[in-house]
Amino acid sequence: MAPSHPVPPAAAPTGVPEDRAQWRYRPRLSLGRRRVLRAAAVFAVLALCGLVILALVREETGTEGLLVGLGLAVLPVPLLMTVFRWLDRVEPGPWKNLLFAFAWGACAAALVAILANSFAVRWIASATADASDADTLGATVVAPVVEESAKAAAVLLLFLFRRRNFTGLVDGVVVAGFTATGFAFTENILYLGSAFGEDQEFGATGIGSATVGTFFVRIVMSPFAHPLFTVLTGIGFGLAASAARGRRARRVLPPLGGLLLAMGLHAVWNGSSVLGPWGFYAVYGAFMVPAFALLTWLAVWSRQRELRTISGRLPAYAAAGWLAPAEPLALSSMRARAMARAFASRTYGPDAARAVGEYEAFATTLAFLRDRAHRGAADPDFPAREQELLHHLWQRKAVASPALTYAARATGRAWTPPPHRDYATPNPYRG
Repeated sequence: MAPSHPVPPAAAPTGVPEDRAQWRYRPRLSLGRRRVLRAAAVFAVLALCGLVILALVREETGTEGLLVGLGLAVLPVPLLMTVFRWLDRVEPGPWKNLLFAFAWGACAAALVAILANSFAVRWIASATADASDADTLGATVVAPVVEESAKAAAVLLLFLFRRRNFTGLVDGVVVAGFTATGFAFTENILYLGSAFGEDQEFGATGIGSATVGTFFVRIVMSPFAHPLFTVLTGIGFGLAASAARGRRARRVLPPLGGLLLAMGLHAVWNGSSVLGPWGFYAVYGAFMVPAFALLTWLAVWSRQRELRTISGRLPAYAAAGWLAPAEPLALSSMRARAMARAFASRTYGPDAARAVGEYEAFATTLAFLRDRAHRGAADPDFPAREQELLHHLWQRKAVASPALTYAARATGRAWTPPPHRDYATPNPYRG
């Protein structure tokens, strides 16, 4: 693949063989037509689910209630998506995967939950002849199982069919977070729209209205509730993605354990309504806040661990001559990365800054690829993927290497290689 940016002639790399100028690794089954057909089929299914949900919610809340619920439910969505995307900054996953996860949660998972929960509550009511008990059992037993299973399906699909982009704990957290954010968005439309319809029927307005109360509980106090539950499932899949090949138990048990924990915490949360008027606040303080704090710490720790992986795995490529000695430490600092892009932009222009950003992304992927190989979790196509990434790095090295070296020095991360390492080894492309 040719560089997507103009390289200053004076700094152009030399010694790249002609036969590799356009070389690019392509998986054997990577057929464009099939991908388009699959994407179109997935889009059609999710769009159909979304239309059915809109019809069901409109029937339940009325057109005005649907619009009010939609306007209020969308408020926390950008914040939650921004938080999860920030967490994924070290090696950002493709937006198409995250948008699929969000759409699955908002459309497919929500539709399954609405239909299954309604059916289960009606069946329990007919079997027990007690509508109150049916609602309680539906909320505390049926809903957690159905909803968490439906949301986990999106994580499972990306885990199975997008393994290249699903490599560890952070990926599991981010995918699960986007899925649950989409689910909560649709559920909030239904609850807020129903509350608005109730207020319209009884003429309630102001602070004491059902709409304000529902908004306070669901949007202000607990916008992270559904993401918190489903992130437990995502952590399980993230641990499975990090497991060595051949460790079947470590690839199966963590996702199942995470799903069970998600169902359990969800059941405790839904069951707070039966504990009296203060039950919500008791469960919120005793379970939700500590769980949220613990998972926040775990997510931030995992993000820092990714940066440590970069600084620990890339020196091997510096020893082979692919990277400058200071680059691994610069690439393991988000501040240094940003400074390198700014330096390239000032020196060569926006195309050079884009090239540095691409270089950083390829180097990060290379570090994680090597880390998985070190842990015995690499896929069989590891050599070809490693060669592809090294080729892309070499294409951008003329602009990116000076920028990253400058950033390393400017941030105090300059590094002198140990004397026993030969960092002058010729680059493999130089023959």
